[in-house]
Amino acid sequence: MEMLRRSSVFAAEVFDRSPTDKELVSQAKVLCRDYIHARLNRAGLGWSKPEQGAAAAGGKLAEVSAVVQWLGDELEYLRPSVYRNVARQLNITVAVEGVVSDAFMAIAADIFSTGVTWGKVVSLYAVAGSLAVDCVRHGHPAMVHTIVDCMGEFVRKSLTPWLKKRGGWADITKCVVSTSPTLYSHWLVSAVFAFGHYLKAVGLYLLQEK
Repeated sequence: MEMLRRSSVFAAEVFDRSPTDKELVSQAKVLCRDYIHARLNRAGLGWSKPEQGAAAAGGKLAEVSAVVQWLGDELEYLRPSVYRNVARQLNITVAVEGVVSDAFMAIAADIFSTGVTWGKVVSLYAVAGSLAVDCVRHGHPAMVHTIVDCMGEFVRKSLTPWLKKRGGWADITKCVVSTSPTLYSHWLVSAVFAFGHYLKAVGLYLLQEK
């Protein structure tokens, strides 16, 4: 637990300078834990989330976490059926760690196959949250840690260069703090395209040989 606490504080402190790949991955996992915890609470499900999340660490990371969750709410409000029952959509069992991790990584790769946007990033967090709800609801809460680890691994492999160009995770706050209608319009367009990529990713996963 002390290691988790130090990890969260470490992830929060690095916003004051250019982040390293390791720091971006650490922050991604803290954000994922927070996102999943919020979704499980909303679904009326319990999970032993680490004591030190983004809010406990404070600073910019807490703000980023709140923004990611708010934008995730926006996505689910726009298309409420898309980010529910993900395991059923993928036709997978959530009882096997390898199945859950392979499915998450495959969906992530397909969503970002044509590039990276904040809309797609938030879409992936929404997928993680919904999949975690399915896992806990079916009696496999340990899979939540698998999903968080998969998020970190995907960010490490595929998103760190893009994040570093934008100065890190704090760049996402511009989606909500800016009063520019152009930027908000860009977010909505990005979100709509994220829906399409997610649905395509589900279709491609279902066509794969198991």
